[in-house]
Amino acid sequence: MTMAQMTQQDINGVVWRACDTFRGTIDPAQYKDYILVMLFLKYLTDLRNDKREEYRKKYKGDETRVERAMSRERFVLPEKADFDYLYDNRESKRGEKSIGELIDEALAAIEDANKEKLDGVFRNISFNSEANFGETKERNTRLQHLLEDFHDLDLRPSQIGNRDVIGDAYEYLIGQFAADSGKKGGEFYTPPEVSTLLARIVAPKSGDRIYDPCCGSGSLLIRAAKEVPDGNVALFGQEMNAGTWALCRMNMFLHGFDGAEIERGDTIRNPKRIKDDALEKFNVVVANPPFSLDKWGADKAANDPWQRFLRGVPPKGRGDFAFILHMIASMTATDGRIGVVVPHGVLFRGGSEGKIRRKLIEENLLEGVVGLPANLFFGTGIPAVLLFFNRAKKDKKVFFIDAGQEFEEGKNQNRLRGQDIEKIIETWNARKSVEKYSLLVSPEEIEENDFNLNISLYVDTFEEEEEIDIGAVQGEIVQLEVTLENTRKELALALEGLGIR
Repeated sequence: MTMAQMTQQDINGVVWRACDTFRGTIDPAQYKDYILVMLFLKYLTDLRNDKREEYRKKYKGDETRVERAMSRERFVLPEKADFDYLYDNRESKRGEKSIGELIDEALAAIEDANKEKLDGVFRNISFNSEANFGETKERNTRLQHLLEDFHDLDLRPSQIGNRDVIGDAYEYLIGQFAADSGKKGGEFYTPPEVSTLLARIVAPKSGDRIYDPCCGSGSLLIRAAKEVPDGNVALFGQEMNAGTWALCRMNMFLHGFDGAEIERGDTIRNPKRIKDDALEKFNVVVANPPFSLDKWGADKAANDPWQRFLRGVPPKGRGDFAFILHMIASMTATDGRIGVVVPHGVLFRGGSEGKIRRKLIEENLLEGVVGLPANLFFGTGIPAVLLFFNRAKKDKKVFFIDAGQEFEEGKNQNRLRGQDIEKIIETWNARKSVEKYSLLVSPEEIEENDFNLNISLYVDTFEEEEEIDIGAVQGEIVQLEVTLENTRKELALALEGLGIR
């Protein structure tokens, strides 16, 4: 498939056809692991080919200079480890290695050649698994089809531009299989419009250290980094799911964030960003944690060695504030900023959550609340909200924006339009009250509401219905009755003329 510009729809079409390879063999929740690894391999190969062609033009076909230039590229694609080699050898012959073996060897070679950047990324992936792909003959056939599907893709940067290939394909697969896999897609992927909005509000600047304690595929980290024109940022993250951690590492690699430090593990029970026996500090902390996570580690929170829960221990069945408190403990003392996606319940639930809210407001850490439309996230129709905390607030007030009514309605999922994002950003930066949209609220007013942050308490979006003129309505009813009576008389005369009684 060669074209002037390959669209995301073209890529999604190939990805969807590739899913047929796995139907009936593995759980849909595992599709993305294999498909995105193959997409990664194809992209690396096409990127290498694009670079080589670029150097051939530059050095007028001098292969020695071309290979010397290629050796200085930021990644190494060893011989017999690229997609083209695997495709050319997709039909295994008797006595030769199976295609599954060749793919596994290629991935191991790529990981070994780029150890600092990809160490352990393919550890839990095997294309030569009999348990997942059946016996050798059946497995070879499936993988041959998979390679043929991906061969149709042209992922050279000269063809696709700066598109987030892995992230967009991941979003597509989560959208297709979130329900089938029985998982909440919103726990793993933040829609790009929400990532953009959140990143623009926290406003990373050159030299910032940016951290995501629940980084998933890394899309939110990447969006935040791209807000800094000179790219001078350091990225850090932690992810518990092994497959998603590997995907994040691949995503960072593809986007050129080779120095990104992405740890694997449970952020609440076992935080990995530790320095000098304390939690590391970051200028910007962003996250879309799993909504209301059950069994998040409340049993050990009271004795937390990192002292994250001094303001209170969140309830056992709802871990939202556990992540918020971890983020607050991880931001720098002078200029730390936080942007986090949470369910609306965080704004008003009582008990220990209410006490934590009170302390955060009394400490003047909460900068603002932005309510989002419903059905933006895969796997959940509930509306989410963005909370922003700031160590360098200029006043003691909290800024509320109700952006829940302005969006583009989709068949399965709503989305924020560019104009919706711009309105939120413009309003946020101006920090001014707009009727039925935003309000700057004093801490005294919040205290009067018992530290309830429900947006509707502060931003009144109620639209009064037009007053009904009862007399006019009665007059219309009388006129209709007259018209109806006249119509009946005319109908009776017409029927009589036809001899019908």
